[in-house]
Amino acid sequence: MLVDSPPAERAPRSAAPPTRRGARAAGLLVSAVILLLVALASIAVGAKDLSMAQVWHGLFHHSGTYGDVVVGERLSRTLLGLLAGAALGLAGAVLQALTRNPLADPGVLGINAGASAAVVTALTFLNVTSFSGYVWFAFLGAAVVGALVWFLGGSRSATPVRLALAGTALGAALYGYVQAVMISNGASLGKMRFWTVGSLAAATGETVLQVLPFWLAGTVLALLLARPLNALAMGDDTARALGTHLTRTRALAMLAATVLCGAATAACGPIVFVGLMVPHVVRSFTGPDLRWILPYATVLSPVLLLGSDVIGRVVARPAEVQVGVVTALIGGPVFIYLVRRRRTAQL
Repeated sequence: MLVDSPPAERAPRSAAPPTRRGARAAGLLVSAVILLLVALASIAVGAKDLSMAQVWHGLFHHSGTYGDVVVGERLSRTLLGLLAGAALGLAGAVLQALTRNPLADPGVLGINAGASAAVVTALTFLNVTSFSGYVWFAFLGAAVVGALVWFLGGSRSATPVRLALAGTALGAALYGYVQAVMISNGASLGKMRFWTVGSLAAATGETVLQVLPFWLAGTVLALLLARPLNALAMGDDTARALGTHLTRTRALAMLAATVLCGAATAACGPIVFVGLMVPHVVRSFTGPDLRWILPYATVLSPVLLLGSDVIGRVVARPAEVQVGVVTALIGGPVFIYLVRRRRTAQL
């Protein structure tokens, strides 16, 4: 019986080669360094570029022109990009593990659209204008759409294609609703036109502080679920034999994804494909172990989001292209490639 098995029979899961563990740990450190460099670029690059000396002066002296520009504007934008990128990437990795669907993503599954529709409703019809007020609507919209996609996709018999189709259909309907509300309400249009495409431009220090508690809660919960989700990936029967509580694991995973997506969408608007692309890249060099996928996704997803934000600021100077547009332009071809590769593998 499993309970009476000798220690030697239970050890292989934790007996990964030390060299591979060391390589993964070193890769995570390198990823953190890359993130630091991209974050510095995010602070330095804008309508007026700053040198590293000017960035350093602005960060640590908080006075004069450079201090006002760096600390007052770009630092808040960069910090919000760090939090939102990590949240979306981590949520995508959790959703892919939960649904056993490599195409799962908060944007592709319509979860971002649900949060957006709920926030637009709160802003337009209920006159909720503070982040602390409409973030709860974002959570509610994300949770409702997540449940609907799971149900329409076939619940336990859901396939990746059916889930993607259900999410795409719901997302299109909800985005149509958002556009209709904005067009019919002039005040709403002026307030929401940048937010609905996904943007970091309106970031403030207050927004960062309001997002932080939700980000911490969702991140800690997601990272704690790495082992149960690893067991779940081996099938329900195996997971149950290993002592995993299936219903609780699925509910907590959905809660973590909802909190992370809701907070990111409420702060930045719907930003798609970050949670789809990064876990795929990470999985190619970490393997299927979520104990490594989740930390890597947390570190590398902000690299993609902040890098896209920097690209958007450079290509259209002195104006800028919103980060949600850039990630969509990058993610669309990647998504098509992933779908075609998966279809070819099934033939």
